[in-house]
Amino acid sequence: MDIQTLLLENYQWLRSLHIISVIAWMAGMLYLPRLFVYHADTAIGSEQSETFKIMERRLLRYITNPAMISSWLFGLLMLYANPGLLQGQGWMHAKILLVLLMSAVHGVLSSARTKFERDENTKSAKYYRFLNEIPTLLMILIVIFAVVEPF
Repeated sequence: MDIQTLLLENYQWLRSLHIISVIAWMAGMLYLPRLFVYHADTAIGSEQSETFKIMERRLLRYITNPAMISSWLFGLLMLYANPGLLQGQGWMHAKILLVLLMSAVHGVLSSARTKFERDENTKSAKYYRFLNEIPTLLMILIVIFAVVEPF
């Protein structure tokens, strides 16, 4: 039995693992910028600032990063198992583009965490409030494309 057949026979498991991974990724993507909103208003070197650094590092390192990687892994395995999803399926191409944008936002958040860790953040709480809305908007569009398949 080849790998593609094996994956196709276990497609619902892949799909379940993909959805679980996406939920965990989104939890981190929605919570991390919220932490930044509060962290941006704390004094550098304060106990509160140091606590936020620990929370942000652990959230990114132990939840958000692994969840993004597993989301991509299970998603790509589903596409490999069922390559027909890419043929004439505009919704899938749009979804992949939005997931790439979500990954870019993930990179922006990772970079911000590093700046907070080094006490080099120059962005305001207002900036992070705005940034917090981007993953929400992307998530809504991704889910609509995946469920409704509008085109």
